[in-house]
Amino acid sequence: MNIVKRISSIALTLVMTVMLFGCVKYKTPDDFKPTAPEGCLSGLHHVDIEIQDYGVISVELDADKAPITVTNFVDLANSGFYNGLTFHRIMDGFMMQGGDPQGNGQGGSGTNIIGEFSNNGYDYNDISHVRGTISMARSQDMNSASSQFFIVQSDSTFLDGDYAGFGHVTSGMDIVDQICANAPVTDDNGTVLPEDQPIITEIRVID
Repeated sequence: MNIVKRISSIALTLVMTVMLFGCVKYKTPDDFKPTAPEGCLSGLHHVDIEIQDYGVISVELDADKAPITVTNFVDLANSGFYNGLTFHRIMDGFMMQGGDPQGNGQGGSGTNIIGEFSNNGYDYNDISHVRGTISMARSQDMNSASSQFFIVQSDSTFLDGDYAGFGHVTSGMDIVDQICANAPVTDDNGTVLPEDQPIITEIRVID
């Protein structure tokens, strides 16, 4: 009887071993690199950012380089989320940041997205933070981007690898320059009082 139990135990162990390890396929390191989930946009897309009293900034978004980021931005724009929001942080010679429903750098859409940049494991995004790049703002948490974005006024390549650039301005950098030059900031961090913040009338998705 003990012999039968012992044989049964050995057989069960063998079966479990096959179940656990029989279908394992060893992969190369490339197989473990992060990829965008299904359902994200691909290719190039275009939006117009209309700013009250200033005009329109036209932007080309690259969903091949930053599919998660572009999909999030386009979805928010199509929903009307950005309409009436502002640019709350403006630093002449650096960038202008907006898209915060609280208007103070603390708000977002209620959903965070993965940071598509190399220091977060997403090597497929090599968009550099040169003049005209649009990129996602975030906190120290690499995966904390939500709705806030910024437009780079002057080359700021020190941001490369740590922030998710997702497109570039095709026309309207003169508006960016004008806003950056004229914004009455209250500190060295580019804080703009609510009554002085340039207003986003609408972000229209062209395609």
